[in-house]
Amino acid sequence: MSICNIPKFKIESPGKKTLEFHFIQGGMGVGVSMSGLASAVADEGGAGIIASVGLGVLKGIVKVDIQRGQEGYKEAYEKAYIKANQEALRNEIREARRKTNGVIGVNIMHALSDYSALVEAAVDENADMIISGAGIPRDLPKYLRGRQDISLIPIVASAKLARLMIDAWERLNYTPRAIIVEGPKAGGHLGYSYEQLMDLDFVANGLERIVREVVQVIKESGRKIPVIAAGGLFYGGDIRKALSWGADLTQMATRFVPTDECDAADGFKNEYLRAKPKDIEIIKSPVGLPGRAIINPFLRALKAGERPKISCDYKCLKSCGVGDAQYCIANALVEAQGGDFRRGYAFCGLNAYLCDKIIPVSQLVRDLDREFAEGKVSS
Repeated sequence: MSICNIPKFKIESPGKKTLEFHFIQGGMGVGVSMSGLASAVADEGGAGIIASVGLGVLKGIVKVDIQRGQEGYKEAYEKAYIKANQEALRNEIREARRKTNGVIGVNIMHALSDYSALVEAAVDENADMIISGAGIPRDLPKYLRGRQDISLIPIVASAKLARLMIDAWERLNYTPRAIIVEGPKAGGHLGYSYEQLMDLDFVANGLERIVREVVQVIKESGRKIPVIAAGGLFYGGDIRKALSWGADLTQMATRFVPTDECDAADGFKNEYLRAKPKDIEIIKSPVGLPGRAIINPFLRALKAGERPKISCDYKCLKSCGVGDAQYCIANALVEAQGGDFRRGYAFCGLNAYLCDKIIPVSQLVRDLDREFAEGKVSS
């Protein structure tokens, strides 16, 4: 570990050792942050986060005895899909534990159809923390079955949602261990309207405003809940700036993609290296939310009206309307993770174009720590 400038953060959990780390590495799916990246980050003093979405499909372990087209195939496949994702997540947590003694967490999107099964797997494997967004995870504490030793952290995009989550979890006798505020510069699916994301002032200053508002909401609640700033933070100086807004900690994702230990293929990492500011756009995702991605021929073809053939045996999202979708986002992200951008694309944060080389996580953390001291910022 080589951090001497970025402050250390602590989460106290009843019945479990205190979690200590300097920052959180954001969960990136499908398969971009698995045990390889998460354990490397944890070794360097961060909290390493495994993205839980679609791991069974990515690993190719969804097995069905019934042939496609036969009676009962759909139901059998859905069961096999859930079981495979659970098994793959368990294996990733165990592998991360084998590689590191640091803090390991799991990101589980509330919008996933196998959300409850994945949460159960993370709880059974004693993940240090479960981070959940992409919806409103009001019921997350109930899966702890009375345990208080796993840190649950919701992701919010507004002070109103932060207040809602505090109240909802208090009714289940659980206080959030922290709240992540994800701003409009983040990558992937975003909890903002298209109009908000086209507002240059909101994009530039939205994270600071919302962090300050959430800090105030927590103060008014009488609770001591740490606030984690996320979305568009790239340099160490961005961490320092976010702490000046009242945040207690930060989460970063994009900058960890072009690292040796990132679990995606080199072709995926190279997409970040080739990206220019003009290549990073807001797209309309099949899930009904805007998202930020690197534009490539696949996305240009979609924009021109092309509709790839959709073959889907599973329903990975609760709200999926496969018949109405222009393409299957799960398949597109799996293809991209393996480096095939003829049939996929990469999500990214607004500052992905600043990535210029692939380096070890250890070097990246040293760079962040030095940049924190120097005050180097991205904007």
